[in-house]
Amino acid sequence: MSIASAIVDPLCQSDESFHSGPRLNPEPTMSTPSDSRLPVISLFSGAGGLDLAVERVADAPLTSPDTPTAGPLRVAVATDYAQQALDTLAHNLHGTQTMTADIRSTPTAELMQAGGISEGEAALVIGGPPCTPFSKSGFWLVEKRESRDPNASLLEEYVRVVAQARPEAFILENVQALAYKTHRAHFDRLLSALAELGYNPQWKVLLAADYGVPQLRRRLFIVGRRDGKEFRFPDPTHSGPSETTKTWDRSKLPHVTAAEAFEGLATMPESGELVEGKFGELAAEIPAGYNYLWHTPRYGGRDEFEWRSRYWTFLLRLAPDRPSSTLQAQPGPYVGPFHWENIPNDRGEARARRLRIPELLRLMTFPDNFHVLGTRLDVQRQLGNAVPMELGKAVVRALTLQLGYLEPQSEAEKALAGDARQAVLVA
Repeated sequence: MSIASAIVDPLCQSDESFHSGPRLNPEPTMSTPSDSRLPVISLFSGAGGLDLAVERVADAPLTSPDTPTAGPLRVAVATDYAQQALDTLAHNLHGTQTMTADIRSTPTAELMQAGGISEGEAALVIGGPPCTPFSKSGFWLVEKRESRDPNASLLEEYVRVVAQARPEAFILENVQALAYKTHRAHFDRLLSALAELGYNPQWKVLLAADYGVPQLRRRLFIVGRRDGKEFRFPDPTHSGPSETTKTWDRSKLPHVTAAEAFEGLATMPESGELVEGKFGELAAEIPAGYNYLWHTPRYGGRDEFEWRSRYWTFLLRLAPDRPSSTLQAQPGPYVGPFHWENIPNDRGEARARRLRIPELLRLMTFPDNFHVLGTRLDVQRQLGNAVPMELGKAVVRALTLQLGYLEPQSEAEKALAGDARQAVLVA
């Protein structure tokens, strides 16, 4: 049985990490029932990286003015099981109805009712099902290596909502490892189910830095249109070296560096930002752009570690002249990237410091005025789980252009809009 035929009725399994039933959160503080913008359903919304991309799709690429440019889309309803993340989303997107729920026990009809949407009315369904079943950071677990994680079923829930809501198009985001051979059965089943629904899914792994995000973060996007027309991914606008690429297209703009991202940013010291403890002194001695390997016989530090005996991000220092490595949602106390500067502790000893919240926002290309609720660890988790806004915006903007809801602003966008622009001109 295919996913598309198996998910007519939602699964009703429970998990202690999920809420037992849907919780419709208070009405948006700026409800706009007469809003003429096209509604979007957001699943697995988290703090709202993709949601921001939707709401700011009319902003020029790599810009985030204090007041977003009026655009064609609005997030009508957003759902996640993490209450705090949804509180962050609601705090920043005032017109969005949020629903705290386990998607596996939430009927699609309830989602559409919460957003005031009928079948076929949504412009988009967007979302990134939790990536832990496919993430490299958990790959050492046997059940993840063998693709037996029960959370993988959340992909089916995404398909179920698309099947029942019948949006004009969808955008599904996940980690690149979903397309690895180990998980290929899940991936092929997902693509087949979406194809059975008539959406002609197209997929590609995108490097965030290639779209102006100061972060070497790779994400998988799957996009499909209800009319069956093939979606065309946007061409990269930037280029540069990465962990796996030593040659690059020098005709494009260079990758945005961490130092460039932090330009003009004034920050204040934050509680717990110093790297102390067992490896505090070692971390402070590592130069910018290096990690624990500095303290092996091959480099100029102490002889403390075996070659390639730790994860790459262990004691990693940010390089100011390159994009950041991927920001992790739940790093250990000695997992970077840490800032390249050292500052003294109470004893006057030099210590590396963790990135401050405004710096994390810049590396995720979130607006400076975006407020993440919770403690420093909560902020790291919410941002580390999010889609960099400008990467999401590149995909959402490309889709919106091809659907004919945005006017192209450059020759590249005119080429990307293609038939949609011709249809608008004829009309």
